[in-house]
Amino acid sequence: MQIDFTLSRNAFGRLVLTDAEGVAHEGVVPVRAFPIAAPDDGLALVSTEGRELVWLDSLDTLPSAMRALVHDELAAREFMPEVLRIKGVSTFATPSTWTVETNRGEASFVLRGEEDIRRLGGQTLLITDNHGIHFLIRDSAALDKPSRKILDRFL
Repeated sequence: MQIDFTLSRNAFGRLVLTDAEGVAHEGVVPVRAFPIAAPDDGLALVSTEGRELVWLDSLDTLPSAMRALVHDELAAREFMPEVLRIKGVSTFATPSTWTVETNRGEASFVLRGEEDIRRLGGQTLLITDNHGIHFLIRDSAALDKPSRKILDRFL
């Protein structure tokens, strides 16, 4: 794939895409098409008006410096800790407070109801807490037995 644009940061830290015609689009936002199933495949660079400026089949098509800028931007706006272990719940009725170990450290959140645990396909689950933060369980079958037991009580 021919790259006919450049990416940089301006003095305010915003992502700037300069297209083949030399037009600079400030405040560009990378948006993943499939953030859980295929996070590095299918990504759009979108203007502040929500218009797609560039479509990338894969992040690997970008030069390393531009790929690093996109990764940094995604990390800043996508906060989805992955649950590695469920340490405990306050009660098996909802709302309940969950204490979990994630890839970003220990966290506690309130689960309002069982409907806030969504199955995304296969063994992948998405839990939304009472503040709207999403917690990902990539493979519920890979959790330890006590974690699976707690989870089964809510599914």
